[in-house]
Amino acid sequence: MTDPGERLRSSLAADQASSPSSAGMADFDSPIAMEAMRATRVLHAADQEPFPAPNRIRVITIANQKGGVGKTTSTVNLGVALALYGLRTLVIDLDPQGNASTALGVEHTVGTPSVYDALAGDSSLGEVVHPTTASPKLLCVPATIDLAGAEIELVSVVAREHRLRRAIEAYVHELPPEERPHYVLIDCPPSLGLLTLNALVAGDEVLIPIQCEYYALEGLGQLLNNIDLVRQHLNPGISVRTILLTMYDGRTKLADQVADEVRNHFGDLVLPAVIPRNVRVSEAPGYGQSVLTYDPGSRGSTSYVEAARQLAERGVDLPPLERTGMVGVTAAPPVAGLSLGDTAAPSISHAGESVSSPRVSGERS
Repeated sequence: MTDPGERLRSSLAADQASSPSSAGMADFDSPIAMEAMRATRVLHAADQEPFPAPNRIRVITIANQKGGVGKTTSTVNLGVALALYGLRTLVIDLDPQGNASTALGVEHTVGTPSVYDALAGDSSLGEVVHPTTASPKLLCVPATIDLAGAEIELVSVVAREHRLRRAIEAYVHELPPEERPHYVLIDCPPSLGLLTLNALVAGDEVLIPIQCEYYALEGLGQLLNNIDLVRQHLNPGISVRTILLTMYDGRTKLADQVADEVRNHFGDLVLPAVIPRNVRVSEAPGYGQSVLTYDPGSRGSTSYVEAARQLAERGVDLPPLERTGMVGVTAAPPVAGLSLGDTAAPSISHAGESVSSPRVSGERS
């Protein structure tokens, strides 16, 4: 049986060939036909040109202390898009609500091996990684409600801010180079507590989703100040590299005003792609799916694919990370500086010492 998507592509190609002026495209210039074409592109992502691989492993912390701005939705859909287009991706759900786990169809009931066991227990990250149904290239570390008590349990633990970083380092170094993830996406809770701090120390860059409404801008200064503090005292390699505008409603002037204000202030950090308000994006988690697999032809799906493509293109020529830190400050995350083709753990020079990852010296409790 002929694949429907292939039939549609063949029909479009035949029309284009028979009418150079594209007059034949008129039959397909309808909302239904265009949505079908968009769905075909997503469903047959493996047949298209893959996204470019980064020149090093990218550990991206997706953070914003304001709730409801699209952190989890963006983490899930960007992760699925990257995986569908050929890039190995690991999603770490660091929110006790476990919404990212739900959207990826990963079990996260009490007792499920989860990120809590890696942070507060004796499990390695490799023991709590779960496959997803979205793509064989996409793995997930789920979160359970146990994670809600992790901040209290970790109060007395030495180097508590570095627990996630060490877990990621150990996991990546255990993998052969050809199996190491191109991307590690960390979904943060809507707060600036110890869990978010662990994510900022573990990452080498921050992606901030900003809802196109005024309230989303109010807490942004506080988040940026906290990132600066982390850079000064815990992780000199962290920086804000990407801003993603979400929940854009083109019917309102407010959305345009917020988008313009963000672009004027942050410049090239803002991705050209904008995520629109789309009911399919909200419906998808109820079916344990991302919007790319739930309704691949929707505007939300195609917007996230384009955002993921732009994110991947920015990773091709990333600047090298600083491998040394200030006195008393831990150097940039070694896993981010590890090439996908390297086989040995990189050596970190810190405060006059040389140590091998994943063991990091000079960490502060």
